[in-house]
Amino acid sequence: MQGGLPRIGERTTFRWLGTSVAELVIAHAKTPFRRLETLLVLSPRDVPWFWLLALVQGRRDTLIFRAHLTIAPRVDLELANPSIWTGRLALRQASQRGWESRDYQGLQLMAPPGLLNLAQSTLTSLSAPVEQLSPRFWRLSLRREGPHLEIHIPFPDTHKDANQWFGNLQALARAIGNID
Repeated sequence: MQGGLPRIGERTTFRWLGTSVAELVIAHAKTPFRRLETLLVLSPRDVPWFWLLALVQGRRDTLIFRAHLTIAPRVDLELANPSIWTGRLALRQASQRGWESRDYQGLQLMAPPGLLNLAQSTLTSLSAPVEQLSPRFWRLSLRREGPHLEIHIPFPDTHKDANQWFGNLQALARAIGNID
C-alpha cells in the first residue's frame, strides 16, 4: 500500500475500526479522484468461533475501495457475487429499492428500472480496466451520487508492484469518467 498510495494523494490517515478492519483515507486525492477510502477487512482471527462463523458466512479478507470521483458515472448499478457477504447485502438493498436484476458473467447485475441495458453496456466498457485491477472481485458498485465507485476485491498479490496496481485503480476511475 505504501508504494502506491502516493499516486492517489499526498496524505493518508489511518485508523483501526475494531480488531479486524483498518481504514485508510485520502481526503484530498489527485484526479480522477476527489477522495478515496480504503478498508482492509480481515476475517476475524482473534476469537475462534467468530472466525468459524465468518467462514460459514463467506466472509474473507477483503480490500474495499470507496471513491468520490471528479466525474460521476452516468448510471447507478450493482454487480455482486451473491455467495459473498458483501454481495448479498448490496443485492438485498438494491432489491428493496425495486431495482431490476439479471445474471452477468456469473455475478448478479442490478440497476434502477429501465436502466439494466445501460448498466450492462457500462460494465462491458469497463471490463478491461476492472480486469487489470483484479481478475476476481466480489462487488462493483457505481453511483451518480458519492461515493461514486465502490469495489470489493480479495487482497491483491503482494508480489505485484503497488505503484502499478494503484495506477490500475486510477485507470478504472478515469474509464468511469470517460463513458459516453
